[in-house]
Amino acid sequence: MQEDLRKSLEAANKANELALEYHSRYNGKIEIGLKVPVRGYGDFAIWYTPGVAEPCRAIKDSRERVYEYTGKGNFVAIVTDGTRVLGLGDVGAEAALPVMEGKALLFKYLGDVDAFPICLATKDVDEIINVVKWIAPTFGGINLEDIASPKCYYLLERLKEELTMPVWHDDQQGTALVILGGLINALNVVGKSLEEVTISLIGAGAANMSVAKYVHKAGAKWGNMIMLDSKGILNTERVDVKGDRNKWEISQKTNKEGRKGGIKEAMRDTDVCIALSTPGPGIIKKEWVADMADDAIVFACANPVPEIWPWEAEEGGAKIVATGRSDFKNQINNSLGFPAVFRGALDVRATCITDEMCLEAAYAIANYTEEKGISEDFIIPRMEEREMYVCEAVAVGMKAIAQGVAKKKMSMEELEEAVRKRIVSKIAKTF
Repeated sequence: MQEDLRKSLEAANKANELALEYHSRYNGKIEIGLKVPVRGYGDFAIWYTPGVAEPCRAIKDSRERVYEYTGKGNFVAIVTDGTRVLGLGDVGAEAALPVMEGKALLFKYLGDVDAFPICLATKDVDEIINVVKWIAPTFGGINLEDIASPKCYYLLERLKEELTMPVWHDDQQGTALVILGGLINALNVVGKSLEEVTISLIGAGAANMSVAKYVHKAGAKWGNMIMLDSKGILNTERVDVKGDRNKWEISQKTNKEGRKGGIKEAMRDTDVCIALSTPGPGIIKKEWVADMADDAIVFACANPVPEIWPWEAEEGGAKIVATGRSDFKNQINNSLGFPAVFRGALDVRATCITDEMCLEAAYAIANYTEEKGISEDFIIPRMEEREMYVCEAVAVGMKAIAQGVAKKKMSMEELEEAVRKRIVSKIAKTF
């Protein structure tokens, strides 16, 4: 086992060793490319002056024609203030840029979405809201990224209210829908139902708050969830969290037993443990996994190192283990969510991204995996499953149409054709 650990760590560290060299070699990961042909300098008269005045006049007369004459309908702004970047914390706007470029790369590669990093030199909530509203005419959607809680909740709520375009916070919605997709299949493998299981949620940040909301919407009972922050289990006696609206609401709704204590007490006898907390290992002990119910499910999602090594969780009795790492089985990866969600939302010109659209994305992920044949080692697709992105994007777009939040009405066949043309052809061209 020690040799397996050594090899896993060597493989994981290899990417770290190459990262600086490769980023320096290419001076970043994205660039602006041309969509139109330029056969000679005479073509500039079409694409720029004097010809460009014609689409300007047309858009002035009918604002919706901006989607016809420009790339707005496929542009997404990746907005961050750099206050919660990966596992690095508050690193600032400049240090956040490599991550935002990476996000833009995934948007394009997996969903053929043109995403642009917008790293802001402000941490003020109202200033961020104003900036996003000011730049909104350029974009078809907004992806909030790596913004500290609790302000990330307020930002998402305000911008969803004040903009008529898809606004999304990947650390909330993206993480939650991908975890839900994997959890549905994990429960099917062990023969348990979401309506009956007890779930311990280790970590009370934006991600796990959304996980709790989504698993509840999918059928889990509030009272069967036990959530824990850095000071212990949330319960009705935790008056210290009254100043945090989200934590206080969770304290009132969850933990019907009134449990107190730490991670050990939170995990005891639960069927599922979903950890989105501090990088490990050693945050969760295998003895605590042994105290869980039979056929336990453990999602240890901290990066770069999970709260507990997968083999230790299995030694403790876990039937299914998932982490956020690509070098272990059952990777819980947000990239399975956001490229397809935005692809579907943009293609039907959705005015927002609803919780129901996110749930449809989770169900699409789960259904696709189930059709492939789920097992203890395969509860969720890997990134290379391009057909999954098509299924997910179509599910999201059709739900937007059904909810009346899509400006562009399409049949399922029409939407699938549009999505497939973008996603499959884009990935195929890359190889």
